[in-house]
Amino acid sequence: MRWMRAAGRALLVVAVVLAGYSGFGAREGLASDGRGPMTLVTAGDLTGYLAPLLDDWNAGHPREPVTLVELPDSADETRAQMISELRSGSNRFDVLNIDVAWTSEFAAAGWISPLDRSRFPLDAFLRPVVDTATFDGRLYAVPYVTNAGLLYYRKDVLDEEGERPPRTWADLVRQASTIAPKHGLDGYAGQFLPYEGLTVNVTEAVHSAGGSILGDDGARVTVDSAAARAGLRFLADGVRDGWISRDALGYKEEESRQAFQEGRLLFLRNWPYVYADASAPESKVAGRFGVVPLPGPDGPGSSVLGGSNLAVSSRSRHPASAADLISYLTSERVQRKVLTEGSLPPVRAALYEDPELMRAYPYLSTLRQSVLAAVPRPKSACYDQVSLAVQAVAQDLMARRETPDQAVARLARELGGVSRTD
Repeated sequence: MRWMRAAGRALLVVAVVLAGYSGFGAREGLASDGRGPMTLVTAGDLTGYLAPLLDDWNAGHPREPVTLVELPDSADETRAQMISELRSGSNRFDVLNIDVAWTSEFAAAGWISPLDRSRFPLDAFLRPVVDTATFDGRLYAVPYVTNAGLLYYRKDVLDEEGERPPRTWADLVRQASTIAPKHGLDGYAGQFLPYEGLTVNVTEAVHSAGGSILGDDGARVTVDSAAARAGLRFLADGVRDGWISRDALGYKEEESRQAFQEGRLLFLRNWPYVYADASAPESKVAGRFGVVPLPGPDGPGSSVLGGSNLAVSSRSRHPASAADLISYLTSERVQRKVLTEGSLPPVRAALYEDPELMRAYPYLSTLRQSVLAAVPRPKSACYDQVSLAVQAVAQDLMARRETPDQAVARLARELGGVSRTD
């Protein structure tokens, strides 16, 4: 799932006991004060920035060294491996860096422990990202990486037509329907293959229209609304009218990025990581594109928050070391490196207003605006089932097997069944 790269290119981290420790006798030698060696397990550090950060930690904490272990580069596989270990009651995990959408599920299952808010400088973080780390009114994680969807557009094409980038859905539809074919381009693409990215795109459309899928408590189904129908109709009409191409129904993050980077799209909804790739010398659109917040019905819309949160396993034998490691990884100094060396959007608010960083990363102000207006994915102890239901219904909607009214009614029924088992 490449959205985890955008959403973090994601460091999915689990700090677990040092790989060399096995058997009861070896574990007896660990400190009894909650401190000891750890292993940092990630879904794949694609930029190679993490090892040097851990080297710095290890140099300053010789009795609490961290060893890096990487899981497969797939969010689904990483989640499955984590849950398998946690369900077994294993105490191997100390710190988990979980996708923001998993926080509620892991907290409700008792796999991660509540954290003391006063232990971490939450006021220094972008406000919406803190909400992704809470469940049932308590802090269960600390934000590490954030993300928000952005609208990439062909600036050269719009400039030639004397047009500004779209601020509303009506602007987007008109330009994607008329300007794109004039220049031999597809109009608009997001991530519409049935996977987590489709849930993200649907959630953004529903929230941009003023609706929601679940209530804040994660148990109340709120999708049966005129706003939700409007959001789904926006996507369904795009396929029907052709400004969303049929090819886009098979896109995940990378397929859609490639289509834009190869000069085949006028508009693309994707994560911030695309900016660097599309600006590379080999990109056909380098220097020819811009980025703005996602549009909505009457102005800027709502993005879904991506990213990852750091949590302490409820079975951790080293909770003191785990908390210190979280503080280190979320410090301003390290968060700066998360951006400059890892190409990941940081959670520290001050970095988005740093003049040096703003010059190096021109999209930062737009990303900040998008994050501040963004919403979490539905919070639920059964999030995986919620997401699968959204994907299945949206797939049939965009394949024109169901109308928006039918899709909303069906989704309300299916989510009602999930919430009753929550």
